[in-house]
This record gives sequence, C-alpha cells and structure tokens, in this order.
Amino acid sequence: MKQGILHIGFDDTDSRKGMCTTFLAYKIVEHLRKEKVKFLDYPYLIRFNPNVPWKTRGNGAVALKVIAQNPSLVKKSVINFIKEYSAIHEGANPGLVFYEKEKIPEEFSEFGKKALCTLVNRDWAKRFAKQNKIETFHMGNGQGLVGAIGAIGYDFDDHTFELISYRNKLNFGKKRIIFKDSVKKMQAITSPKTFNSYDAIKERILIAPHGPDPVFFGVRGEDVKSVVRGASLVKSDEKLSGYMVFRSNQGTGDHLQNELNLEALRPFSSGFVLGQVSTTPKTVIGGHVMFTISKSGKNVNCAVYKPTGLAKVASNLIKGDIIKIGGGVRKASKRYGRTINIEYIDVIKLEKNQVLVNPLCTKCSKRMKSKGKGQGFECERCGQVLHEKEIKDVARKIKEQLYLPIPSAHRHLTRPLQRISRFNTNMEFDNSEKWFCNFLKR
Repeated sequence: MKQGILHIGFDDTDSRKGMCTTFLAYKIVEHLRKEKVKFLDYPYLIRFNPNVPWKTRGNGAVALKVIAQNPSLVKKSVINFIKEYSAIHEGANPGLVFYEKEKIPEEFSEFGKKALCTLVNRDWAKRFAKQNKIETFHMGNGQGLVGAIGAIGYDFDDHTFELISYRNKLNFGKKRIIFKDSVKKMQAITSPKTFNSYDAIKERILIAPHGPDPVFFGVRGEDVKSVVRGASLVKSDEKLSGYMVFRSNQGTGDHLQNELNLEALRPFSSGFVLGQVSTTPKTVIGGHVMFTISKSGKNVNCAVYKPTGLAKVASNLIKGDIIKIGGGVRKASKRYGRTINIEYIDVIKLEKNQVLVNPLCTKCSKRMKSKGKGQGFECERCGQVLHEKEIKDVARKIKEQLYLPIPSAHRHLTRPLQRISRFNTNMEFDNSEKWFCNFLKR
C-alpha cells in the first residue's frame, strides 16, 4: 500500500459504568508508535454539545493524524482496538472513521460546529460520510460516527491541552487517592498556565473523575510543558500506567458561540442570548433562581441552579437589565416551557433601581412620617407637611461584568476567567516534547 496521510476519528466507546474513549486512544497510540507510524499532531480531544441527552461523562471524541506506511494495516489494527475496548455490553455505540486526504474539507468543520451546539442525527452522519467518501466502521446504532467525523474536521479558533494519566488495570474501579495539598500546590505554582485543578471555594480537587473508568487524573493548561510539569507535582501512592497529552477545545467556551433563536428554540441546543430581563427573578425550592429574558418581543425562561454559585447574582437582577447569557436549552416540562440552563451571566447594562420613599423635611433633613392615606407626610420635629413621595436610587449589589460559575461547577468547555482574553492559535506540533509516556516500559 502507498504511504499517505491518514485521519482517524472515533467516539462513543465508553459508558457511564466504565471505559474511556481517551484510554482507548492511549492504547491505539501506544500500538502505532511501536509500528513506527509518524504522528503529525497531538491527539485531539474534542468535547461536543454537553446538553445531548445520551452523552456519557464528557461527550468527548478523539482524532489522530498520522503518516502510515501501510494505511490498510493501520485501519485493521484500529478496528480491532475498537472491538476489544469498546463498552458495547454497557450501551456504547462506537463510531470510527478514516479519511486519507491531506486537507480536511470545510464541510467537515461545519459538521463539527453543528455537533458542538445542536443535536446531530446519526443518519445524517452516515449520509455525510457517504457523500464525502469517508470510510466508516460502527457498532450498535453508530451514534459515535457524529463525534468521530466532527473530531477529525474540528477547526480550532483556540485550543488548550490536557495531560490525562491512566491507571493500571488492577486498580480500575478502586477509589482514587490523590493528596489534596499537592494539587493545591501544583495550581499555585503553575497557574495561569494550568487551570481548573482545584476549587478553593469548595476545597475540592477538580482533576480526578469519580467513576470506575481508567483515568486517574487530568491536568488542563495552555501548553504541553505546563501540563507535564503540573502532572509531575501531583502526588499519590498509586503507581500509574502512563499518560498522554491531547490538544483540546476544553476551556474555550466554543459551545456557547452560537446565538440562539428565540423564535425557534430547539431542545438540547447550546448558545447565547443577548436580551433584557423581563420578569423579577424568583427563588424557588432548592435555592435555584428563575426569571425571563426577552429579545425582539420574544421571551424565554432562564434557570440558574444553586450549585453554580450564580444564584445570588441572578437574584439581584431586575427588570430592564441588559444581559448576555450562555447555556443549554432544556426541553419543556408540565410546569415550565423551554428553559435555558445558564452557564454564565454577562451583565451589559444595569437598570436604575429606583423606589418611592417618604420625603425628607426641607428644614430638618429628617425623613417624614405618613399622616394617613391621601393626607401627605409630616415632619415630627417642625411640623412641615409635604404631599409627594420622592424617588430614591438604590445601590445595585451586582456590577456590569462577567459572572462565571464556581470552578467545581464548570463544564469541560467552560472558558475560565483566566482565559477570557487568552487565545491559543499556534498549531505547531513539537514531537520532541514528552506528550506520551508509558511508565511500565521504563
């Protein structure tokens, strides 16, 4: 077979009970490195729409870009890995794609953008693959083809990196023990080059998952050196299998770049709305806050959940405030219509909060007392009478600024505060860096 560039994408190999698509990527990369396959970029870890109802933990797909001496042999190997490691018996629906041209057509990028903020039908993915001569392999219903196609064609306007470390098979399912002080120290030393490692508000480690999957921890950051250094500072007694660094869209907020159309609001879509608060926020059972935002005469319900740490901000909004919100659309229920579950609140313009109060005596500067309905107001000190209340401006408890959830409530894609004005656009691949390591082979 002729040597050539091969794009490989796969998704939906895991389940809520275990396995992990990134671990499968680790095993595939380990095998391909042994076969002297040349890598042209870091493995991609692309997080898609976090609001799809059938997603697993992070809704992440993986893509690889390589030069293979024998592409046919590489394809057979990858298919075998998909068959061996996918959690089919636990509901996984893996999809795998191969594309052998050097340049990825723009249509692939558009497909990925739709998968980032809407529901994409797997039948559409199958038709797209056929129309674009993409080789596919799938098991189950093939839902994984959506992420697989979206991953190989993902267009990075910004990117981050994540080093993910993996456990030995004997430790799968066991409790992870990571020394909290080491994570706090790591964040203090490496921030802002790393992010979302520790939540000081909740005193909670953010780098480790809680399920039975093979991942031990993941360090997210701006470049490969930073995540490798960060990981080296994390302490535990557990001996790990190895790690791999991914180029990712995590921490970019890419899923909220789509402007939502209030006239055609689709359930499970993600995006933003710039509008005006049209109802007084109401705190409901559980401490969550509900209100309505309007744009061009159309209204939509908004929900802010207490665990995000944004409920206090939402409760201090008033009618007339101009805000930009980002979040996912929840389908209608018996009690509420379609609702945007808010992931951030950007206060653009605050309305004046004015109230009517008893007037001040012009002689004594003392607040007057009411004489009774329709009888005006009288100063208790000098007896002066006035008949009109005065308007008083009440200081607002929030400011015109961006408000984000507390770190432990961030989604994988949430752009943290330290990244608000930071964008990584350099796509250079440095194969000399330590982006892959198998500790057991040392």
